[in-house]
Parts: sequence; structure tokens; C-alpha cells
Amino acid sequence: MEWFIGLVGFIFWGLSLGHGQPLVPAMMIFGDSTADCGNNNGLYTLVKANFPPYGRDFVDHSPTGRFCNGKLATDITADTLGFTSYPPPYLGSQPAPKNFLIGANFASAASGYYDRTAQLYHAIPLSKQMQYYKEYQSKVIKMVGKAKAETIFSDALYVLSTGSSDFVQNYYINPVVNRAYNPDQFSDILIQSFTNFVQEIYSLGAKRIGTTSLPPVGCLPASITLFGMGSNQCVGRLNTDALAFNRKLNSAAQALLKKLPGLKMVIFDIYKPLYDLAKNPTNSGFFEARRACCGTGTIETSLLCNARSPGTCSNATGYVFWDSFHPSEAANQVLADSIMAQGISLIS
Repeated sequence: MEWFIGLVGFIFWGLSLGHGQPLVPAMMIFGDSTADCGNNNGLYTLVKANFPPYGRDFVDHSPTGRFCNGKLATDITADTLGFTSYPPPYLGSQPAPKNFLIGANFASAASGYYDRTAQLYHAIPLSKQMQYYKEYQSKVIKMVGKAKAETIFSDALYVLSTGSSDFVQNYYINPVVNRAYNPDQFSDILIQSFTNFVQEIYSLGAKRIGTTSLPPVGCLPASITLFGMGSNQCVGRLNTDALAFNRKLNSAAQALLKKLPGLKMVIFDIYKPLYDLAKNPTNSGFFEARRACCGTGTIETSLLCNARSPGTCSNATGYVFWDSFHPSEAANQVLADSIMAQGISLIS
């Protein structure tokens, strides 16, 4: 499989190089901290990553608001598609900059399918991200005219990466929610939100949509620390919930594909590649999957992962996780390679 992923990446690189332009005109990015590139920076929230050591391995070695030591999987995907810069954070880009023509990033750390997840942390709910996208469309229409703007909107790649916060930062720790719903019922609420999102953004011109599955949330270092009952192993019940959700997500996607003419949509399976890294890191050149690089690597994220956190590793390339919730850039490269291999149909 690794040789196939490498071949796919080479083909994408060759196509973009041959055309001298990206394989899609723009990327529109929605979701949570796995995709947020700085929207939370100006919010009244504790969930931020605009300080060291976040970003220490990014392009200019400084924090941007990305929850990583370097590039996110969405950044690497943009690189592979041939973009020379990344879609800017919508809230950090006022007034509308010229690079809005290559898309925009609306993702907000601690957001989710369930709007109340974002509200708990003063993040941007998915419904609000959609409102911002509508504003964005109006700005692009003013910049280039309606006909060209609609071409950008219809040919763009739309990426949605969310759901983990709904479980780890809400359902599993919020007695109000977990007493009201069992995991199956809570998943149904999230799936309805996913369905509503796709239908609405399709009505606004989107035709190419890639959505990530849930990762193995039971293998996140923070999940093992909080819910592992003293074990150093992935928490099985959390992973079981993630797999059940992913089956529903795939079923919902198939229903939407049948319902919405001209829609291209792929559910990117990130569960398996990240689970493989977590369980057998040495197979892919990593040496640490239980502890993250930042601090003790067991619980630190956001404000707890800071320049004074004791124990932060000097080189994150051998770590699957950068902080206790988020993959390192090296792991994001593995995830992005898998995403590109799965997403060929979105750009064909």
C-alpha cells in the first residue's frame, strides 16, 4: 500500500507541475482543531495554539494557530494539489485578501458537528462556519464577478474535518449529554448535522466534498490518560464508538450521493492509518505513540502545551502525536498521503 500511495502522490505532483496551476482552483476548509489554521486566535477562548512551541517546525518556525509542530494534513494536501500558499483563516483575513481566490479556512478548534460542543469552548460552531462561508461567497463575487466566482465555488475542493471534539471534549466528559443519549443516539445527532451541512453547501454550489472519518479517539494520548483506567493501551470502548460512527457516516454519504445530482463525495478513512501508527509506530519509522512530544505527552494540549512545559522533545519526527490530542507533522504526512490516495475521484 505504501508504494501505491507514493505513486499517487507522484502523479498528483506531476499533474499540477504540468499544468502550472493547482488541480482545483480553491480549497474550502471546515471543521475543528485538525484543520484550524488560526481562526481561534482572535476568539475569546482558551482553545488556542498561537504561541510556542506550536508552529516551531512550520514554514517560518513560528506559531500560526495550527495545533501542530508544523503542517496540518490539510496543508500537506494543498501542497500536493499544487497550491503555493494555503487558504487563509477567514477571521484573520479582513478585509478580503486576494488569496481568498484560492479558498478560505473556516475551521475552529473545539468545534464539532454538534453546535453545543463549540459553544462549551467559545469556538465557532459548524452552523456559524457555514454563515461565514456565505459571507465569503459574497466577497468573492464582488472581487471577480458572479460567473467566475460560481466557477470557483463549483470546482473547489471542500474539506470537512471534525467530530472528535464532540466525543472527547463533550460527550465523554459532559454528564448532561451522556445521560441524555447513549453513543448510538448521540451519533445520530451528529450524522444529521453532517447531512444538513452537505445539503446546504451543495445548494451553494459545492460539488466536490471530502470528509474525514473519526480517528481512533481511544488511541489519543489524552484519551488513554483520562479514560484508560491506568492502562497504556488504546481505550477500546472509545474506538468502538468511533467505528460505529464511521459506519453511519459512510451510509449517510452514500444516501447523499444518490440524492444530490453531480455531487462527488469521499469519506476519507483516517481511522485505519492513524490506528496503525498508534499500534505499530515502528512500522512507519516512528518510535513513540503513547506519549506526545509536548510536555509529558500525556495530557497537554492548547494552553498546557507551552514554551515552559517540561519534557518537550527536541525532535518531533519520531512521535505520532505532537500534543495529547493532535498528530505531529510527520504523522499528518502519513494521513495526507492516505487522503490523497482515497480522493482521486474528487479531482478527476
